[in-house]
Amino acid sequence: MKLKCCVIDDEPLAVDLLASYVEKTPYLILDSTYTTAVQAVERIMQGDIDLVFCDIQMPNLNGLDFSRLVENKTLIIFTTAYDQYAVDSYKVNAVDYLLKPISYSQFLRASQKALSLVSMMSNNDVAEHEDFIYVKSDYKLRQIQLNDILYIEGLKDYVKIYVENEQHPILSLLSLKSLEDMLPVERFLRVHRSFIVQGCKIKTIERNRIVFGNEYIPIGDTYKNAVNDFIEKHSPR
Repeated sequence: MKLKCCVIDDEPLAVDLLASYVEKTPYLILDSTYTTAVQAVERIMQGDIDLVFCDIQMPNLNGLDFSRLVENKTLIIFTTAYDQYAVDSYKVNAVDYLLKPISYSQFLRASQKALSLVSMMSNNDVAEHEDFIYVKSDYKLRQIQLNDILYIEGLKDYVKIYVENEQHPILSLLSLKSLEDMLPVERFLRVHRSFIVQGCKIKTIERNRIVFGNEYIPIGDTYKNAVNDFIEKHSPR
């Protein structure tokens, strides 16, 4: 497996260094380099770039804002001289965060992490035939057993995946729609514009709300028929 890469940095010397690192790494292919994120937008939007090495502090469009324009399947490794951006890079779910000056060994470790992520994420293409999915969370790739999922909440840029026997939800930079497309439709129901529920985990419905312990999931008007059809299908005649 080889990863097609772009390098974005407003410092030409940094571009040259990272480009040389990419070119001597066997599983990386250098597609293009840019000195501004604005220049790179059109190329990235074509959707076939696997990995972007991106500076953060750049004019007009900084690296953090640029990363929010990139599809989730395109991975980002931030490269910067400023360590105060580490927390922000976590918020946009970057693969890694490299602090300049960057050695080849540091570059290689981050690249290997990206390669592992792409390899495991390819399993999502056949998720409907599997019992699990992979999602990026907290700089790691998490395997989640489908049978353990209770429900999923969609936020603006993230999803929260609520899993049985875990105290806190798994947070991932995904749209609810993209996650819905990965899940088998016969098992998971969209019950609200912000919620997907695993049908077999529905134990109680009260006042047009699905009850999970102390949590109440609203059933949206648009989705009432689908929920009613599911309940009817699993009710005695």
